[in-house]
Amino acid sequence: MKPYKFESFLKTTIWGGEQIAAFKGIDTDLHNVGESWEISDFPGQESVVATGEDKGLNLSALVEKYKEQLVGEKVYAKFGNHFPLLVKFIDSHQNLSVQVHPNDELAMKRHGCRGKSEMWYVIKAEPGARIYTGLCKEITPERYEQMVTTETVGGYSPIMDVIATYESHQGDVYFLPAGRLHAIGAGNFVAEIQQTSDITYRVYDYGRRDAYGNTRELHIEQAKDAIDYHVYPEYRSTYDSTLLDAPLVHCPYFNVNRVVVHETMDVDYQVDSFVIVLCMRGEANVNGVDVCQGETILVPACDNKLHFVGNGTFLTATM
Repeated sequence: MKPYKFESFLKTTIWGGEQIAAFKGIDTDLHNVGESWEISDFPGQESVVATGEDKGLNLSALVEKYKEQLVGEKVYAKFGNHFPLLVKFIDSHQNLSVQVHPNDELAMKRHGCRGKSEMWYVIKAEPGARIYTGLCKEITPERYEQMVTTETVGGYSPIMDVIATYESHQGDVYFLPAGRLHAIGAGNFVAEIQQTSDITYRVYDYGRRDAYGNTRELHIEQAKDAIDYHVYPEYRSTYDSTLLDAPLVHCPYFNVNRVVVHETMDVDYQVDSFVIVLCMRGEANVNGVDVCQGETILVPACDNKLHFVGNGTFLTATM
């Protein structure tokens, strides 16, 4: 089985920009594109196979057809015909809202689905761009509620004073377990790998209004029980950037590496899992399929030893 390519699903947002189409080398009449969903099994927004004999099948149908061959025995035993990861590119022309995602237990109790842990890899960052993640000061749930319900002054909420802030740079990595308050600041272009879930509790949106003068819904009470109120010493992940195959994030939900290819390279993660490959820069042939900047492929578990021929920087994700 060769790797699969899927049709990208572009999403316009109130905070989106104009970088995604150019990065991916595609034409679109859409503007303010905030996200490109590359691999998704989210209901109603399932990825569709772009080429080959399975062209037109959505991801759920593809998993149902090939089962363990596609995703691996352990993955299929746990998730069945539901693909467990969602991959996207994000272009934040404006600040994204401050938000939090529930963990598996809370999401299952409230919504009947899994929670959402995720990670970001910064592809590009404008000078002065910021990433907001985690608490830098201790607060109680009651203090949180006071902060996010206080009337903002000039569009600024006191909740921003207790969230850790980082200047953003190309190659930065952030792991965001469920429960961590976070926001992508304006001027960031990132790749995101996450659990297949779209449950988001929005707690602050800078007082923004849409074209009709409406503010976006906030989920202050729901978020109150979802937030991890611990303060941790560091929220930016570190990795050895000199390695050609560098581990970035290893967690119960996914394992992500950065792979830098010069001419040829073989990678075997020795896992019973599919491998997702995202091209950050350059191009290469991967297991017989050409991949260039902005493209994403799904390598089946039954043939998941990667053989790269080309030059570029890639992210790989396995279970």
